[in-house]
Amino acid sequence: MRLFTRRGLMKSAVGLLLAGMATGAYGSGIEARAAPRVARYSIRPGAWPDGLKLRLVLIADIHACEPYMPAARIAAICRQANALEGDMILLLGDFISSMGLSFGPVAPDAWGAALATLAAPLGVHAIMGNHDWFDDPGPLALENGPTLSHRALAAIGVPVYDNRVVRLEKDGQPFWLAGLADQWGPRLGMDDLPGTLAQVSDTAPVILMAHEPDIFPRVPERVAVTLSGHTHGGQIRLFGYAPIVPSRFGNRYAYGHIVEEGRHLVVSGGLGTSLLPIRLGSPPELTVVEIG
Repeated sequence: MRLFTRRGLMKSAVGLLLAGMATGAYGSGIEARAAPRVARYSIRPGAWPDGLKLRLVLIADIHACEPYMPAARIAAICRQANALEGDMILLLGDFISSMGLSFGPVAPDAWGAALATLAAPLGVHAIMGNHDWFDDPGPLALENGPTLSHRALAAIGVPVYDNRVVRLEKDGQPFWLAGLADQWGPRLGMDDLPGTLAQVSDTAPVILMAHEPDIFPRVPERVAVTLSGHTHGGQIRLFGYAPIVPSRFGNRYAYGHIVEEGRHLVVSGGLGTSLLPIRLGSPPELTVVEIG
């Protein structure tokens, strides 16, 4: 009886080990490298003007590295994003990666050339993420940019919003696009929400890009919608729950469309990976937000 129990335990342990290996192989070899799904959200903020309709295509957390996110894959994702026919394409940070379990980063000019193929009537706009600082030792040590990502985007004519805004129009209707500098960057945060919103000079609605969603509790009702990435939807998501989320709020802002006190937040699941090249239950995605 004792021998049978030991054999049973050994078989169970081997079974669990094989199941874990199979799950890891699926998460890294299939789900993490799959063509992005498209997540869609329709939002009508309370003070949104009649007649203004916007389609925003969000690209978050590329984490360009070999072999998981090479330039060719980024180019294919850009073709898919263009086909979604957004009024704007918004790049929500974390372009680079220094993940140990990779063959190395993709050169910024290579991933920049892929992103240069993006096109939308109201332009392509970007913010920085924490990895754009933490995986770029020179600017991180100086606590000042430009980073490699700043330079790559400037080279292809994509504006980066470090605590600044721009006033845009569609069909004669004005709105503001605002972007925060990274909240986890050098000096433990470079973001300036009050200073950014102080640049808004009229009553037109505001769309806010913020890489990390943790800023959301401090975002005023003046902002129609906040758009974030960073969390990868948890990267590993089981039954709608992510065991590990890089946020002090845990799963509260891990993924999707969140409404609190009439304020709207959309957190994209993003595309790449960090720490480990695995996505499980949280496949790569492009995010479409339709407002109005």
